[in-house]
Amino acid sequence: MCNIHIEKIGNMTVVECEGSIVRSDAAFRLRDAVMSQADSEIVVLDLSELYALEGGALGILVFLQRWARDHDVQLKMFNPSCSVRDILEIASTISEFEIATLHEMMALLAQAECSNSIAA
Repeated sequence: MCNIHIEKIGNMTVVECEGSIVRSDAAFRLRDAVMSQADSEIVVLDLSELYALEGGALGILVFLQRWARDHDVQLKMFNPSCSVRDILEIASTISEFEIATLHEMMALLAQAECSNSIAA
């Protein structure tokens, strides 16, 4: 089971995934959650609370990376758990994805909050 939480911060959206994405319905919910953020410049997938990821979910992540490129959206992953990182490495897809460091996330959040306060 995967719980998905969405938080919009200025021009950035953080999609937090908790639990596991081992069934297609969870993978499709993640796809729909990310695709609903087409108006964001940056979408960050926070994977720190995701402990399991299987086949179909890898395909959805690859699809989302291509979708993001086609829609001029930066898609970044943040803090994948060890088990998720291992799965990505085994599947040799980790090179497909941009994984943000803590420093980069702090800079993105500061920039998003700044643009949000200017817009308000």
